[in-house]
Amino acid sequence: MGLFWKVRVAFGMPIVRCFEFYLMKLPCMHSSVQGHKEWINEVNFLGVVKHPNLVKLVGYCAEDDERGIQRLLVYELMRNKSLEDHLLARMPSPLTWITRLKIAQDAARGLAYLHEEMDFQLIFRDFKTSNILLDEDFNAKLSDFGLARQGPPEGISHVSTAVVGTVGYAAPEYVQTGKLTAKSDVWSFGVVLYELITGRRAVERNLPRSEQKLLEWVKPYVSDSKKFHIIIDPRLEGDYCIKSAQKLASLANRCLLKQPKSRPKMSEVVEILGNIISETASQEVAAPQPVSETEEPEEETTVESEPVSTKQGNNYLKKVFDIREMVNLRNKSIGKLDWRNWTPGLVRTS
Repeated sequence: MGLFWKVRVAFGMPIVRCFEFYLMKLPCMHSSVQGHKEWINEVNFLGVVKHPNLVKLVGYCAEDDERGIQRLLVYELMRNKSLEDHLLARMPSPLTWITRLKIAQDAARGLAYLHEEMDFQLIFRDFKTSNILLDEDFNAKLSDFGLARQGPPEGISHVSTAVVGTVGYAAPEYVQTGKLTAKSDVWSFGVVLYELITGRRAVERNLPRSEQKLLEWVKPYVSDSKKFHIIIDPRLEGDYCIKSAQKLASLANRCLLKQPKSRPKMSEVVEILGNIISETASQEVAAPQPVSETEEPEEETTVESEPVSTKQGNNYLKKVFDIREMVNLRNKSIGKLDWRNWTPGLVRTS
């Protein structure tokens, strides 16, 4: 109770309102020095930065009890939970294709801000789907900056640091050498792009051995346009643009290049994603709409264009019947003309 009481005092509002309006996140509940360092790191960072694609820190507290130091971070409420929750079918309906593209762009904007737009560079180090939170409109925001590390100063190529992060997302050069750069985050972003395409985790131990590592599983299908559809999330049920998915995979491959310097900057990734989204949206608008069962067949349109000729035909028939009636009247009056033997003659007109 002491922990929650301190949260209540920090906000100056009843604890019930904290639960009503804010997501409560406990990333480091163990009592290690490393855990406390990560907690302090995130509090210090989120306390000074503001960006639409970074989660807002509403409050925090820590308390020492018989279980050790208990730490609490309170984020803004993110009603649609994390991207991981949606991709792993923890939510009732799958994310649409266009929503996945927009989430990728939001996350890319967040990383671009960390890498290129602040007074100092910050490397996320733990970019993954569980750290991408979604608000009620499915706007994506990055969260959990406990492992974030300041980038190298100008003129220095990398930061040497202990290898931390999540298996399946860490860049190979960082895992092998401990040399950290912003391009390490770009690699992680490429992995997440393939998770958006496939609906699978970076590493999934419950699958057959040949499919457990996502990047190894997709490799033979990405280069074959006839088989590419095999890797696309089946929960989409075919409701996606194949060209858009192929372009997203191509972007993912650029992010996953072996040489870090060959990978694109996140600002470039944002721009490419914007182009993919625009093209996808325009194709959806231009796509032919299915004909409703209640709609009339197209032949009806040709019938509607006939009234003029039909009217002319009716006028012609009316004239014929008028002539026939005149002949009948003449036959009755003089008894000489027979309709059967009558033929129309040529009449000179002025």
